[in-house]
Amino acid sequence: MTKEEELQNRLNLLVQFGGVVSKETHIDKLLEVIAAQVKRILSCDRCTVFILDRHTNELWSKVAQDMQHTEIRMPSNKGIAGEVASTGRTINIRNAYDETHFNPEIDHLTGYHTKTILAVPLNNVGGRTIGVFEVINKTEGYFDSDDEGILQLLGSLAASAIENAQLYESLSKSQLETIYRLAITAEYRDQQDTAIHLKHISEYSALIAQGMGLPEKEVENIRYASPLHDIGKVGIADAILLKPGKLTPTEYEEMKKHTLYGAKILCNAESQLLQIACKVASSHHEKFDGTGYPAKIKGEQIPVYARIVSVADVFDALCMPRVYKPKWGPEKARDYVVEESGHAFDPLVVDAFKKVYTGILKIYAITDGKTTIIPGITKELHRTEF
Repeated sequence: MTKEEELQNRLNLLVQFGGVVSKETHIDKLLEVIAAQVKRILSCDRCTVFILDRHTNELWSKVAQDMQHTEIRMPSNKGIAGEVASTGRTINIRNAYDETHFNPEIDHLTGYHTKTILAVPLNNVGGRTIGVFEVINKTEGYFDSDDEGILQLLGSLAASAIENAQLYESLSKSQLETIYRLAITAEYRDQQDTAIHLKHISEYSALIAQGMGLPEKEVENIRYASPLHDIGKVGIADAILLKPGKLTPTEYEEMKKHTLYGAKILCNAESQLLQIACKVASSHHEKFDGTGYPAKIKGEQIPVYARIVSVADVFDALCMPRVYKPKWGPEKARDYVVEESGHAFDPLVVDAFKKVYTGILKIYAITDGKTTIIPGITKELHRTEF
């Protein structure tokens, strides 16, 4: 390839780089994409993207190709990356072992041999350093001034994308915290171990969604929307919600309205996550055979999110002690879920539940299953189902 052809190829890759990184809003995935793209553009063996954490005064990275550990953390003033972050200058090294700032410890641990290094600061539009690009071992020869210029340009593009992803992640965390606190508001009224139940519903639902082969985005949506399944309980009177004995037919009808109240609270939300939560809240007591409530819809008329949460919710309820029943062992609860396949539950969801059951047991084992008061569905309860 001639010099002109190589330059044109790099320009094409630069254009692609800008398009690719601008689309990714998940910070960890973005760093992986950036590292892979830079490695390709600069024809080097490795690329690591270090982000400056000003709270801990550390440089961290979750991107280090071919290394066993996925996260690296170091003081922001140590090593070559630390020197670049502290001074804001580019460092281009032809022999790493001749450089005083180079730490060969990682090489010794991994058996890797670092030769050439090029490191540039990641500066945002305001000129503030937010991290460091570090590329290692040029495929042929050494990193030259052209490589420096290209990496600096890539750094400018990457810094903007990284800050956007960090902002998106911050807003997302704020939204998730709000959702979680809304869920606690509903659950706290009628149970003691709120956090345990919400954690179980969230993680069980996500595992089942994975077992069904749903896209990763859908898995995350159900993970974070599922804790709001009983938000409508805020509209149920304490005399009914906290009653330890069997509900009267009138009380039972009122209790069932928590699904309608939940839908009213969450409907018309602009957030996709809350839209999904609305479907879960309104339909997680529907049954696959059409005998559930409130709408008595059946089969695939029931949103898949609700079909998944239904299984997770019932399994968790059965495995926890109640004021009106002792807890079931997980194997007994599992058998009940399997028996209800095609009746209360979607067979595809039950199959996924069985597939990920080992993972569900690991989550279940983390807690000690203290008393909670969660509505459950079982043929053997003395209390009316709700």
